[in-house]
Amino acid sequence: MKLAVVGGGSTYTPELIDGFARLRDTLPVEELVLVDPAADRLELVGGLARRIFAKQGHPGRIVTTTDIDAGVADADAVLLQLRVGGQAARGKDETWPLECGCVGQETTGAGGLAKALRTVPVVLDIAERVRRTNPNAWIIDFTNPVGIVTRALLQAGHKAVGLCNVAIGFQRKFARLLDVTPGEVHLDHVGLNHLTWELGVRLGGPEGENVLPRLIAEHGDAIADDLHMPRAIVDRLGVVPSYYLRYFYAHDEVVRELGTKPSRAAEVAAMEKELLAMYGDPALDEKPALLAKRGGAFYSEAAVDLAASLLGGGGSTHQVVNTYNNGTLPFLPDDAVIEVQAKVDGTGATPLAVPELDPLYAGLIANVTAYEDLALEAALRGGRDRVFKALLAHPLIGQFEYAEALTDKLIAHNREHLAWA
Repeated sequence: MKLAVVGGGSTYTPELIDGFARLRDTLPVEELVLVDPAADRLELVGGLARRIFAKQGHPGRIVTTTDIDAGVADADAVLLQLRVGGQAARGKDETWPLECGCVGQETTGAGGLAKALRTVPVVLDIAERVRRTNPNAWIIDFTNPVGIVTRALLQAGHKAVGLCNVAIGFQRKFARLLDVTPGEVHLDHVGLNHLTWELGVRLGGPEGENVLPRLIAEHGDAIADDLHMPRAIVDRLGVVPSYYLRYFYAHDEVVRELGTKPSRAAEVAAMEKELLAMYGDPALDEKPALLAKRGGAFYSEAAVDLAASLLGGGGSTHQVVNTYNNGTLPFLPDDAVIEVQAKVDGTGATPLAVPELDPLYAGLIANVTAYEDLALEAALRGGRDRVFKALLAHPLIGQFEYAEALTDKLIAHNREHLAWA
């Protein structure tokens, strides 16, 4: 089995390598290719990756290359974890929206749109290269904004599934609180990527006992602290929202906070510099503890599980993924991409049925889906008017003066990545 990781020079990659090494019985990788245009980073990450495999006794071969076509050739699955423009572009995404009093964040609001515009054309080009070399390969997208990028891939006819680590993070957290194994915890996870709610926490599978009310009653303070939301909100909702919902539920508070501290991009850039120095140490043969602060917790386990199921291995039957709606949420079009529990096998991902959603959640999902429609149109076809309409439709913006100003700022800060600008 051959897997390729595009964006393999990321400081995230040792987390993924560790998962491949530990879970080799689930996903027996014979060849793993790390693909990245940044040869210097790739050399450091590739060296550590080989040492991790060697220490854990993994017999697989790790190859590094800057050549996308060579890297993805004959791969059974290709994992995408790119960041077009790097942390420098992310830093801009997190700052210029604040100038208009709007959240500056890399996956939602104006910053999220900027990332989508930079990313979608690049991802589609890579996917076409994959299709030319191996049309049967699966594409697993971990590149943000996952929902928009996955929809672009699916609409272009690629065999693609989107993946996020939010759900597996909740699963692991709830398992610890309940003192059970993660495999015993099934989430009623519903929404869009980075816009989800845990409507239930079931023991033993989709039909198991819902222990979410007990979880909130007994551990509500800890859950609320992790979300950076008041306990009273969690109690009143009776569900656990993704921490990304704080950008919607406490927008103005978040804007004030972001204006008083360095951007997350600046923090991550400093962390990456330190991590890359560690990766260059020939004595290091395991992922360093600092990597846990970089983000992406449990990404490796989720990625291995998904790849194993898609490739006919020993992955879980039910997993939270991003895939076509196909009637699951009746108020959305079939070709909307949603993030829900799905049955995953060699044919792809089929969403499980979900209960009728409260209008409090359904309304916001429908609104953000409309924005994502316009965002994808802007990413595929370009043009100032399309960017403006997407920003105007976003519930975190929604005022024409803001949308006008943000459109100009977005284009000015991203011109080198926008072929039409």
